[in-house]
Amino acid sequence: MRTPTFKHVQISIIKTWLNNLCIFLSIFIYQTSSTYGQTISQPIKHIDSIINLPIDSALTWMRINQNENIDTYQEIGLNILKRALQSENPLKIAKAHEEMANWYGYHGIFPQDSTIYHGEKSLEYYKLTGNKTKIAATYRTLAIDYLRENSQDKSQNVLFKALALYEELNDEQGMAAVYRVLGVLLGEMEKPQESINYAKQAITLFKKVDDNTSIAIAYFDLIKGYTKLGQFENAYKAADECIKIVETKAKDEIFVLVRAYSYRGDISIATKDYDTALSDYTKAWELCVDQIGEERSATYRTEIGNALRLQGKYPEALENLLIGIKAYEEDENERIWPLYDQISDCYLNLNDPEKALFYVEKSRKIRNKIYEDQIKNLESEALIKYETGKKDEALAAQTLVLEQKTRVQNLIIGIGALLLVLLGSVYYFLRKSRKATAQITAKNAENELLLKEIHHRVKNNLEMVKSLISLQSAQLEDSATKDAMIASQNRVQSMGIIHQKLYQGTNLGSIEMKDYFINLGEGILDSFNAEDKVKIACAMDNLELDVDTAVPIGLIVNELLTNALKYAFPKNKKGEIEIMLTKPDVDTLSLKVTDNGIGKTTGQPAQGTGFGSQLIHLLTQQLNGSMQEKIDNGTTVLFEFKMEKAA
Repeated sequence: MRTPTFKHVQISIIKTWLNNLCIFLSIFIYQTSSTYGQTISQPIKHIDSIINLPIDSALTWMRINQNENIDTYQEIGLNILKRALQSENPLKIAKAHEEMANWYGYHGIFPQDSTIYHGEKSLEYYKLTGNKTKIAATYRTLAIDYLRENSQDKSQNVLFKALALYEELNDEQGMAAVYRVLGVLLGEMEKPQESINYAKQAITLFKKVDDNTSIAIAYFDLIKGYTKLGQFENAYKAADECIKIVETKAKDEIFVLVRAYSYRGDISIATKDYDTALSDYTKAWELCVDQIGEERSATYRTEIGNALRLQGKYPEALENLLIGIKAYEEDENERIWPLYDQISDCYLNLNDPEKALFYVEKSRKIRNKIYEDQIKNLESEALIKYETGKKDEALAAQTLVLEQKTRVQNLIIGIGALLLVLLGSVYYFLRKSRKATAQITAKNAENELLLKEIHHRVKNNLEMVKSLISLQSAQLEDSATKDAMIASQNRVQSMGIIHQKLYQGTNLGSIEMKDYFINLGEGILDSFNAEDKVKIACAMDNLELDVDTAVPIGLIVNELLTNALKYAFPKNKKGEIEIMLTKPDVDTLSLKVTDNGIGKTTGQPAQGTGFGSQLIHLLTQQLNGSMQEKIDNGTTVLFEFKMEKAA
C-alpha cells in the first residue's frame, strides 16, 4: 500500500465518527427549536425541588438544561424518568427517554450503548402514542446512533422506516434530514457520488424552510465526496460556502464551524498542502477549546499531529497524536486504527521500532474486528426491503380487491368462484416464484459481497505480512539476508496484488494478467529503487486467467523479474525487460520473459541461494509446463503450459 493513499484513508475514517456527533447536535438543535422558541439554562440549587416539579415541568427542565449541570443532570434525569414510568403515560415516558438519549449523545463522554438504549425505549413508547412525526424523528436519530456504533445494517433499516413515514406525512424538512443522513451513510460505504447527490437533495429542501444550520451540515458531505473524487476545487468551494453560512447566518453553531475548518484541512491533506492543513486544523481545535475546554477537545489534536507528521516534524506530531489517542481510547472508539498507524510511523522515523511494531499490532486487531462487523452489514439489504415494501403494498391492495370479487361471485354462481380460485392459485404461485427469484438474486449478491470481502481481507493480511518483513529487514545489516527478505516481500506482494484485483474487479473468478503484470513490475522496481534504470514492458493483449493459474504464473514472473534486476544490469546499467503472455490455442499458454542485460554463461551455476530457481521449476511442474532458456544479447526464458492438465 503506497503511503499517500493510506494517509488520506486514515484521515477520512477518523472524521466520520466526529461528523456523526455534529449531525446529532444539529438534530438535537432542530428538535429543541421546533418546540421552544428559546432555551434558558437554569442553575441547580435544590435537586429535590426539580425532581418534585410537576412531571410536565420536569420534562421541560430536562429539555432546556441539556448543555448545563453535567455533574447532576444524570441523577435528576433518571429520577424524572422513574416518575414518568410511574405515571404509565406513554407520551411522558417517551419524552423522558428521549431527553436522556439526547443528553448522553450530546456530551459524547458516555458509552454509545447508553444513548441507543434510551433511544430505542423512546421509540417503543412513541409507537404506543401513534404520533408518526415523533416516531419518524426517533427513527432518524437512532439511525445516526447506530452509525456511530458501526451498525450499518440497523442504521439503514430505521432510516428507511423514517423516510417512508416522512413521505406519508409529506414532511419535506423531515425528508431532507433523512437525505442528509443517507449522504453520510453512502459516504461510509465509499460511494461519494451518491453521497453528493443525496446531500444536494437535502440542501434544496432545507433552503425551502430556511434551515441554515442543516444546510451548513449538509455541505460536509459535499466536501468529503468531492475530496474522495479528486475534485478538489469543488471541495474547497463547498468548505468555504459552509464556513460563510455559519459565520453569517448561524453564528451560534460553533461545532459546525469547527468541523468545516477540519474538513477543509482534509482537502489540503489530500492535495499535500500540509501548511494550510495545519492552519485549518489548529483553527478548528482552538474554536473547540474555547467552547468546551482543552480536555474535551483533545481528539482534535490528532489532526494537528497528522499534519505535523506529514511535514516530517515527528516529535511534535507524536506529542499531539498521543494526547488525542488517549481521549479516543477512553471513549472506546473502534475507528482509531489509522491513528495507531500514524503513531507507529512516528516511532519508526524516531528509530524506535519496538514501539512502532506495538502500535501496528494494535491497529491490526481493531481492523480485524471492524472487517468482521462489516461482513454482517450487507449494504443492499435495507435498500431491497424498502423498494420491495412499496411493491408489497400494491400487491396486497390487489389481493384485497380479488378477494372481494371472489366473495361476490361466490354468491352469484359456484362456477365463477371456482374460476376465481383457480386464477388466485396461479397468481399466488407466480408471486411465490418471483419472490423466490428475488431471494436467490439477493443471496447471490450477498455471496459475491462476502467473497469480495474475503479477498479484501486476504490482501490486507498479506500487506501486513509484507510490512512486518519490511520492518524486520530494516534492522538487518547482512546484505544476503536483506536480499532474501526483499525477495520474500516481493513474493507476498505478487499474491497480494492478485487478491486486490479480485475484489476490485467485476469478475471474482479471474484476473486480467496484463494489468496485473504492470502493477507487479511497478512494485518490484520500487523495491529495488530501479524505476529510472530499468523499464518493464508488457507486450501482450488483455488476457484473463483463473486464480489457480494466475497465482503460480505471477510467482514465476516475480522470480524472473527479481533475478533480472539483481544480476542482469550491474553497475547501474540501464535496460529493458519484456513480458509476453499469450494463448496460442484453447489448451495452451505461452509465457516469455526477455531482458537485454549481460546474460550469463551456459552451464554457469546459479547465483544466490538458488531458491528462486527451485521455485520456478516447481511451479512449472505444477502447471504441467516446460521451460526453455536462451542467452542472446541478454536472457530469454520461455514457458509453455498445458491448461487442460493444470494442477
